[in-house]
Amino acid sequence: MVTVGFPFDEKTIVWKIEGKIFCIGDITHFDSIALKCNPEKSQLLRQEHPQISGAYHMNKTHWNTIIFDGLSQNLLESLINHSFELVVRKLPKKTREIINNL
Repeated sequence: MVTVGFPFDEKTIVWKIEGKIFCIGDITHFDSIALKCNPEKSQLLRQEHPQISGAYHMNKTHWNTIIFDGLSQNLLESLINHSFELVVRKLPKKTREIINNL
């Protein structure tokens, strides 16, 4: 269900679930990713972590750039999962049920 591709150019990697983007990275400088985030959580994360800011070329209300350096793996994983879950919540009910039963 998760696909990986290069829809924009040969260096921008994009992870999608059911055709909807939840993560974007640059394979030539893989030191950060852009992730979807709910607006309230985005603001808190940006205040708490200098490595987190509004995502370049994305809606900064809903997308953050996450710089890996200095962040724990647990936090990174939770942010990726949060982004994935936000996108899954917007999918049709039948599709969500299939994904949740995997």
